[in-house]
Amino acid sequence: MENRWSYKDFQIRDGLKPGSTHFQYFYVVSEQQKKKCNYCVWIVDEALTRFNQLGDFASIVSSQREIWNRWVKEKIDARDFGNKVLKYDRDGEKEIELSEMTAHLSMD
Repeated sequence: MENRWSYKDFQIRDGLKPGSTHFQYFYVVSEQQKKKCNYCVWIVDEALTRFNQLGDFASIVSSQREIWNRWVKEKIDARDFGNKVLKYDRDGEKEIELSEMTAHLSMD
């Protein structure tokens, strides 16, 4: 994980999944050094050019990270500590449970 920050009483680590060939950006939310949940932003390969014509992961993160941070803050404010994925595909975006994405991504 690359970034560490705090929001209210929570500590958040976020960053691209190292070595992944697909766009997977994870947030790990902890409270008092105990992990509460994971949030993930998943962009399917076919949708990468919506964010950057070259599909450059670093550029996508740079342009979208504040939007995703707001999404994480909204989840915390709503006390929604389920493991969630914000998935972008060709048709738009949708939020789903991380457990429904096990065929596509993992925290390992």
